[in-house]
Amino acid sequence: MGIKGLGYVVIETTDLSKWHDYLTGVVGAMADGKGADGAALYRIDARAARFRIIKADADRFAVAGWELADQADFDAMADKLRDAGCEVADGDAASRGVEALASGKDPAGHQFEIFHGAAQADTAFQSPAGVSGFVTGDLGMGHVVYGSLAFEETHKFYRDVMGFGDSDLPEIEVGPPGTPKMGIAFMHAETGRHHSVAVIQMPAPPTGCVHIMVEAKSRADVDKAYERMAAADVPVSATLGEHTNDQVTSFYMQTPGGFDLEFGFEGLVIDPATWEPTAHTTPSQWGHEWAWQKAAAEAATEEANG
Repeated sequence: MGIKGLGYVVIETTDLSKWHDYLTGVVGAMADGKGADGAALYRIDARAARFRIIKADADRFAVAGWELADQADFDAMADKLRDAGCEVADGDAASRGVEALASGKDPAGHQFEIFHGAAQADTAFQSPAGVSGFVTGDLGMGHVVYGSLAFEETHKFYRDVMGFGDSDLPEIEVGPPGTPKMGIAFMHAETGRHHSVAVIQMPAPPTGCVHIMVEAKSRADVDKAYERMAAADVPVSATLGEHTNDQVTSFYMQTPGGFDLEFGFEGLVIDPATWEPTAHTTPSQWGHEWAWQKAAAEAATEEANG
């Protein structure tokens, strides 16, 4: 078996307290001390850490950790990466709380890690913000979306080398009206989440990624998170809406790192063995008004009113 899903993320920050307040108070993650690598650890399930927040001199998304089932699959993936010309470095597994670890970079320069055997927590997960739970397990913790002008090369790397399957391959406008259409590759891992990684044909943002996503267990969890976002004066990036391809009802908000976090529920689970890639041209069935769309509409209204 190949990649099971997104196992964890590593985020670098100049201000650990901002991420603590954001993850515990708005997202609803549970703080769980520090790791051997000095990272502040945050849980959204029985795993010892899904978010690893590291003090640094910049604010950015740093690493996506891709999970494999066992040592045999881990070794096979490491060999496959090396055979494809990817420089793979052995990692300090204990520092990440896993049994085996290696790292590399995709063609766009995004750092990733492969691992197996993540540590479980000693206590049950309890959200400090009252989230009923997050959808994780074999589906992984959610997804990550990158921007890259090396779009075809990066898409091919995740598909042909890392073994992700194509879920949805649209060309859509992702900016103001008149913006050239951009290709997007939504790709699934082996365990059925509609997409665990996606690449957008656009300049790579300095924040390290476009957005990450977590999935809660109920619509009530999403609505309450939206209220917490507003109460904490966290900038909303896109209002509530439902995506066409993965059917997630969600909203997007800015993180302390500058990239977005999508908070949603009821995502589509596919059968990777039989799924045929789609090419949706409408990103959302309803909602998801982006901040730039709202600003453009307000500007147009002001101009019309003189």
